[in-house]
Amino acid sequence: MAEERSPASTGRRGAVVAALMLTMALAALDSTIVSTAVPQIVGDLGGFSYFSWLFSGYLLAVTVTLPVYGKLSDTFGRKPVLVAGAAVFLLGSLLCAGAWNMGALIAFRIVQGLGGGALQGTVQTLAADLYPLKERPKIQAKLSTVWAVSAVAGPGVGGVLAAYADWRWIFLVNLPIGAVALWLVVRHLHEPERESAGRPRIDWAGALAVFACGGVLLTALVQGGVAWPWLSAPSVTLFGTGLALAGVVVVVERRAAEPIIPGWVWRRRTIAAVNLALGALGLLMVAPSVFLPTYAQSVLGLAPVAAGFVLSVWTLSWPVSAALSQHVYGRIGFRDTALLGIGTATLILFGFPFLPYPGSAWQPALLMLLLGAALGLFQLPLIVGVQSTVGWAERGTATASVLFCRQTGQTIGASVFGAVANGVLASRLGGASDLDSVTRGLDGDGVPEATRHAIADAVHAVYVGAGCAAALAFVVLLLVAPRRFPVLKD
Repeated sequence: MAEERSPASTGRRGAVVAALMLTMALAALDSTIVSTAVPQIVGDLGGFSYFSWLFSGYLLAVTVTLPVYGKLSDTFGRKPVLVAGAAVFLLGSLLCAGAWNMGALIAFRIVQGLGGGALQGTVQTLAADLYPLKERPKIQAKLSTVWAVSAVAGPGVGGVLAAYADWRWIFLVNLPIGAVALWLVVRHLHEPERESAGRPRIDWAGALAVFACGGVLLTALVQGGVAWPWLSAPSVTLFGTGLALAGVVVVVERRAAEPIIPGWVWRRRTIAAVNLALGALGLLMVAPSVFLPTYAQSVLGLAPVAAGFVLSVWTLSWPVSAALSQHVYGRIGFRDTALLGIGTATLILFGFPFLPYPGSAWQPALLMLLLGAALGLFQLPLIVGVQSTVGWAERGTATASVLFCRQTGQTIGASVFGAVANGVLASRLGGASDLDSVTRGLDGDGVPEATRHAIADAVHAVYVGAGCAAALAFVVLLLVAPRRFPVLKD
């Protein structure tokens, strides 16, 4: 394996960390900041029937480019990939601010996402490069805190900018923040000279195949059951095309000298187990992040701000638990710490349906506080553990693979749990009722009692599904992951 190498001297590391935190804030904000400004955007540009692609297009572009950027960072270094990704992201932001119709805005959001994939993966990889194993929880906890605060603050910031300035400022605000981050990276991040091994061979065919396959399959998952029925011709066509492209990816990657997704990502027990476990994490995170606000408003009768607080409390306990996890995995190991966290999370998720009806706001808030603490013990040890089992030359690919699986899990979770919730709601209320149509425009006091019961049952079913995903992650780690990760010496 390659020796560990530090990309920055101690004196400059603080500036690089500041740049990473700013970059992470950009990526997190743009996942949520647009949501509350949709009425103003639609009112100005039109295109209400397909505005959901403002979110889907960005998510697809980020997800499918993660493996590509991971491999490129291992080939050319972290700095050029991060600088190029940030430049593309800022270009996309500038274009979004100048969009003249909804189609143009969606296209420019995809450009943003093409840069966002580089931001997410490379920041996490650089964090591991900067710090030795004993200190990695510190930087990871900082990045987790930035992500959590930015993701929760995004809707509020977007709403304020749309209401008191103009929705275009949602994208323009990225420019000064990104410029500062870029300047810090260019000035202070100095990676060691790499040993020349001849002209690097880039697997462009593999990159194109991965991008096409991921884009088609994720589009099928995102739009299935929303833009068209699951068993309709568009759904069947997309899934069939995606599976055929998956076969093409396998063939191309097997023949490539330097594949974008190398086979060792799945042949090594540790990385394969963490990929599957974090895919399950992405799946289960959909339950609280997507469905809990609806539950809080429609069942508990809370105002939107209070409902947001019920959800946001897990962002308080998650980073704290993640920061403290080093004291646990230092004693019992990465796998057993993650098992402790996901086992606790499983009990909490299965406990949600046992909350009294209609209940008080503190009850789901307490569960969310405990869930955040449990998931902090679960996620961070796995990411730090995987990054510590590979050398510098493989770390970008390994990090991108676990982030890709988590993002894909979230996409699958949104589709599967949306279908579960709508199915339960339709069975309770009759007809073809779905959660969006029932809750749109209703506050807690205006929801009929039968509808409140139906929404509660639907969200309970989603939490049971999330509990099953957590249990699956527990089983995967228990049976597949080695008890002691094969950590390399710093």
